[in-house]
Amino acid sequence: MNRRSLISCVLCLAAAVWGPGPVSARVPVQDPAEAPAPAVAVRVAIETTAGTILVETDPRAPVTAANFLRYVDEGRFDGTDFYRGMELGAGTGVVQGGTSNAPERVLSPIAHEPTSQTGLRHVDGALSMARFDPGTADGDFFIIVGNLPGFDAGRAAPGDPGFAVFGRVVEGMDVVRAILAAPKSPTEGEGFMRGQMLDPRVRIISARRVPPAG
Repeated sequence: MNRRSLISCVLCLAAAVWGPGPVSARVPVQDPAEAPAPAVAVRVAIETTAGTILVETDPRAPVTAANFLRYVDEGRFDGTDFYRGMELGAGTGVVQGGTSNAPERVLSPIAHEPTSQTGLRHVDGALSMARFDPGTADGDFFIIVGNLPGFDAGRAAPGDPGFAVFGRVVEGMDVVRAILAAPKSPTEGEGFMRGQMLDPRVRIISARRVPPAG
């Protein structure tokens, strides 16, 4: 993927969480103390109508991981969807899901944890946060298929904050790839998102913590 394509991909994903404007214009950034940072990796089973995806948070992104776990623990992902599959080339793309800005589900947005700070990367299976501007991520996340270094801080353009990786898929990438390849609506979605919206959606039945490996 060339530099121009990478920049285009980052700009597309930055607008992924719908709403009338950036979340930061509507609610204050969540105080990290509201969601204590996990000291260890935590596994979560995301049960969907396409199969189960087992993910693991990474303590190197404590604020972002704690936010995701709060949504899990409060059942805020239950009954939501994977609603977007952005294909970026052979075997490469992004599967996105979560609260889709539903007012009754979203919590206050969180501080941005760039990959330049955490050392994490947008590699195959990476779990990352959708957002508008930095500091606006709340309840929508995405999973990387393939390697997309242009989503890392500073890779698409100098000074670009990138997106916040906070975990990875440990089982179920076959399910993620199937969701990416699933049928899309030819008409749904605005602008660059037209042709990326899953039709039908893949329902997230539940997201629950599971015991650690071993």
